[in-house]
Amino acid sequence: MYLRRKIDQYFVDWKNNPNRMPLVVKGSRQIGKTASIIHFAETNYKSFININFAVETKYKTIIEDGYDVDSIVANISRIDTTKKFIPDKTLILFDELQDFPEIATSLKFFCIDKRYDVICSGSLLGINYQRIESNSVGYKTNYEMFSMDFEEFLWAKGYENQIEDLFSHMRNLEPFNETTMKVFHSLFLDFCLLGGMPHVVAKYIEQNSFEDTLVLQKDLLDDYKEDIRKYVTGIEQTRILNVFNRIPIQLAQDNKKFQISKVASGARFKDYWGCVEWLNDAGIINICWCMQSPQLPLKGNYDVNKYKIYLKDTGLLVACLDDEAQDDLRSNKNMNVYKGALYENIVGEALVKQGYGLFYYKRDNSTLEQDFFVRTKKSLVPIEVKAQNNQSKSLATLIKSDSYEDIRWGIKLCHGNIGYNNNIYTFPYFCTFLLRRYLTDVDY
Repeated sequence: MYLRRKIDQYFVDWKNNPNRMPLVVKGSRQIGKTASIIHFAETNYKSFININFAVETKYKTIIEDGYDVDSIVANISRIDTTKKFIPDKTLILFDELQDFPEIATSLKFFCIDKRYDVICSGSLLGINYQRIESNSVGYKTNYEMFSMDFEEFLWAKGYENQIEDLFSHMRNLEPFNETTMKVFHSLFLDFCLLGGMPHVVAKYIEQNSFEDTLVLQKDLLDDYKEDIRKYVTGIEQTRILNVFNRIPIQLAQDNKKFQISKVASGARFKDYWGCVEWLNDAGIINICWCMQSPQLPLKGNYDVNKYKIYLKDTGLLVACLDDEAQDDLRSNKNMNVYKGALYENIVGEALVKQGYGLFYYKRDNSTLEQDFFVRTKKSLVPIEVKAQNNQSKSLATLIKSDSYEDIRWGIKLCHGNIGYNNNIYTFPYFCTFLLRRYLTDVDY
């Protein structure tokens, strides 16, 4: 069962570009990269050459005679005589690029040659990306892919035609009726439980139930841990696993700032920071930086020693929860388990999938704290994540204060309906995936 993805249209646009270069699709494991590429190839090319360097290690010899196109094509066809190379009608996929980054050197030659289209893909590319970049700089296009977002989930559930209506209500600040609120709250809760891993979502769609979806999520978590064991050796392996395993526990605290000292006995920042970077480069986590002050610019205005860590996919965070929290969440639909960590994780995930970096603010020796910030051309926009539609004291303080001239208004995300009061725009959680479009479209 193939689920429509946003990258599908990107592939079509890429193919229609006469100046297209080889494409490198980055992203964490099991998010649907290979399936999307295969779907695109089968509907757009007469011949498809699919080489997986993790499974078919024999293909690591194809550069023995050089990186030029003719030598590589000759060596591939020597290994498998059934592979057909038809000029202008062939797509070559070099999959699991992280297992053979040396092939990236050939992208320059494929780019210049232009007889065959090339897509490279793989997980954990971040940890090898300096090698890949140095071998192919200027001769490739990058695309970062994520697990499914809520919009893609709505497509899979057959609600594509309702998305424009959701956006229209946001744009016009028109509250939803009770039926719409009930339907999309329910869909959003399902998405939070499932996450965006296509295999998990497909299982749910096919069965119209959550049966076995948690098993699949736990298998994926085991695969992530196996990747750590495969690509990291020595004491760093243990440290990275320690950081990974502590993420849900630290998010459950009132102070969700990730604290290295609580990862293991005697843990020190200088020993463990590289482990956090590794997980980030591998596409497993999102890092949310603590701003030094709530003002522009965002980049360069944060403390490298203060940050929160969220999992890249909220469904996998749900799968990490203890049994009691799982029961409370699934039976009672209590999204406030783990002290609101799931709300923050799903909003952070949605912002990253829309191209935003993650930043928060916590004033020392004060209760003033803001969950996220994004920017428009004119303003710094604070975003507050609330379990209920109650008062937003920190958000109101930031907006009213003369000390923060970049902040003029803010957004509150909650389980309540659309509303506006005192320069705070309120939207239901299920509208989060439309925030970038909303901020771009509306001129304040």
